[in-house]
Amino acid sequence: MFKESDKNPQMDMFSSPAGILQGTSLKNYLKNDSWHNMFREHVIMRVNEDIFSVLYSLDNGCPNASIRVLVGMIILKEGQGWSDEQLFTECNYNLLVRSSLGLMNLTDTAPVPSTYYLFRKKVMDYNRENDTDLFKECMQQITKSQILDFKVSGKQVLMDSKLIGSNISWYTRYELVHETLALFIEERSDHIYKRSLSQEEFDLIDHIMDEEGSKFIYRSNKKEVDTCFVALGRLMYRFIKLFKRHDYGTYQTLKAVFEQQFTVTPDKIVLPKENDEISAKSVQSPHDTDSHYRNKGGKRVKGYSANITETCDDEPKDSEGQPDDSDRQPLNLVTDVNLDVVSTPDCDFLEPSIEETRKLLDDKIEKVYADGAYNSTGTQDYANENDIDLILTGIQGQPPRYELTPGEENPDELIVLDTKTQIIITACLAATTKIDSQTGKPVKKWRVKTDDGKYRYFTIEDVRTSMLRQKLRDVPIREKWKRNNVEATIFQFGYNLTNGKTRYRGLAANRLWAYSRATWINFRRILKHEMQASKRSLSSQKRRCFSIKKWICFKNNVNSLMNNFLNNSRLKYLNLSHF
Repeated sequence: MFKESDKNPQMDMFSSPAGILQGTSLKNYLKNDSWHNMFREHVIMRVNEDIFSVLYSLDNGCPNASIRVLVGMIILKEGQGWSDEQLFTECNYNLLVRSSLGLMNLTDTAPVPSTYYLFRKKVMDYNRENDTDLFKECMQQITKSQILDFKVSGKQVLMDSKLIGSNISWYTRYELVHETLALFIEERSDHIYKRSLSQEEFDLIDHIMDEEGSKFIYRSNKKEVDTCFVALGRLMYRFIKLFKRHDYGTYQTLKAVFEQQFTVTPDKIVLPKENDEISAKSVQSPHDTDSHYRNKGGKRVKGYSANITETCDDEPKDSEGQPDDSDRQPLNLVTDVNLDVVSTPDCDFLEPSIEETRKLLDDKIEKVYADGAYNSTGTQDYANENDIDLILTGIQGQPPRYELTPGEENPDELIVLDTKTQIIITACLAATTKIDSQTGKPVKKWRVKTDDGKYRYFTIEDVRTSMLRQKLRDVPIREKWKRNNVEATIFQFGYNLTNGKTRYRGLAANRLWAYSRATWINFRRILKHEMQASKRSLSSQKRRCFSIKKWICFKNNVNSLMNNFLNNSRLKYLNLSHF
């Protein structure tokens, strides 16, 4: 049964740490800008528990544990990089951690491990079944309230992505099929041995279960591996037909791997596909079916790609445009984390991330800073339609030899600058038979004659790319430097990763980790911002106090001088009157 927890926990006179601690310990425990009090105020108390009410019955069963505490435990675990054992130890015996979660009394009990794991499982299962991410919705509401309280502007945002490796083994095609069959056979062993399979198929099943795929590859030559690979494909195909009506468990993984690795001829002959026919989006391991493959800049990764979006307010300035020396300092927060399969290109993240960020901000997004991987026709069109200035640090690929500029008066005219010879050429439209599928009109092409007498052709896409390169070339260097700030966020985001690999498997579990890390980063920024504000306020008070003391000292000195002057004048007058 869903029950909302108390938003204002009370301290007990006899079991509260505040009633036991003394001296400096008590002072630090009650200090407003201590991390545990700040975490409770700016994260835990902002959790909207109603979001998770769909996971529980409204009128039946025992009450749920505090949702705020469970959410806080997940964030603390990923923020501090704790193991599960460390998490439960800290929540039960660390007074500061208990205070940060709202467990204000020693008699307050933290959720037990089974409750914690069940909550995580419910959140991830609901995400898979309903395509609704409750934890992300909760984190967005926390961030939105923080943005409102600290008056964070979102006119400018930064964006960057990070590849996150999965903690799976690097399988060859044979090992992948062998391991997938082993998992399926282990799951359905009671039913498989009751089927009417041939003795050859039973021998192959025994071979799969008795020996690992890597060991078989090590002791066998290429011909033996290829022969056994085809035999495994035939066995896969047989299982798919036999268990067609019982498609639970690892059956879908078995079917997906077969369809990606093999093909069936019209004569029902199973043949392996060629290597270049295997997609990067194919299953890389039966233990993590969401993990895809990607080769980015020579870096081979099987796992996920996370896109980070954050605000980037400018330093405060006065009316004359000069840096303001006041106590006001900008606070920038992470507004969106989008984690998907590693084969997702960076340009596909831009539009959904901007739309998610817009939900949290009151200001209209005017500028977006990103690298060249976010450039595409779709992202440029989206930026133009929404009046967003998309500032890229560069464009992928080497700069071409020719710079293209459309004619000002004649749209069919194209001005071509040969950067090698610095010669300007006017290109003419070339005859084409290709028809645009969307407009139904011939595709425009221009051509120029090169030095060797051949023709060089340019498309509309070439013109757009050349114009964008020229635009980015004129962007001030300080504007481009702004994107470097997001590199620090990317570093903090993956700080607890071991060799760049996640400890979780599956999209749902890794998204839970990503949202928790982003929320922790925001909390640390708020904590630092408040501590700096407190120091600036204290320094300002000291300066005022020093000024008052200095004025009092000056006033006393003036009064003393005046009194001495008057006394001396009086004595001189008395001496003169005597004569």
